[in-house]
Amino acid sequence: MNQMKNIRVEKVTLNIGAGKDQTRLEKGLVLLGAVANATPIKTVTSKRIQEWGLRPGLPIGCKLTLRKEKAIKILSRLLEAVDNRLREKQFDNNGNVAFGIHEYIEIPGVKYDPKIGIMGLEVCVTLERPGYRIKRRRLLPRKIPTRHRISKQEAISFMADKFNAKVEDE
Repeated sequence: MNQMKNIRVEKVTLNIGAGKDQTRLEKGLVLLGAVANATPIKTVTSKRIQEWGLRPGLPIGCKLTLRKEKAIKILSRLLEAVDNRLREKQFDNNGNVAFGIHEYIEIPGVKYDPKIGIMGLEVCVTLERPGYRIKRRRLLPRKIPTRHRISKQEAISFMADKFNAKVEDE
């Protein structure tokens, strides 16, 4: 098989949305730090939405991005939290997977913290092939050819082979 056709995990992003609730945001920062042993960052709004009381620069959530070995290690733990089950609608057409964990205490190795309480998080997995750098580079960025993109079916089979994920229909 062509080496450039191998699929790999590019990054795993953990995300907690808090809205305007600053205490929930602080708890989310502590939670992400405890789950991944890394420092999360706050996400801020860029638009003003007056009905929701949002203005630019207001922190509304936190996220954490993991790459390489750390990403693969934590992804297997996060999949155990959902019993290695994914639904077909959680895959998009570009080879990405997103799923939610309702309570962080379902993740193996994470203990309940009374300061945090019960909280959930969202997990986004980005899959790519070697050569995807041409899309992100600063000089002469190019589009990824259609034959090199990861289809939904390829992403499903990769998750089933590499992480023993059971993908169910709707």
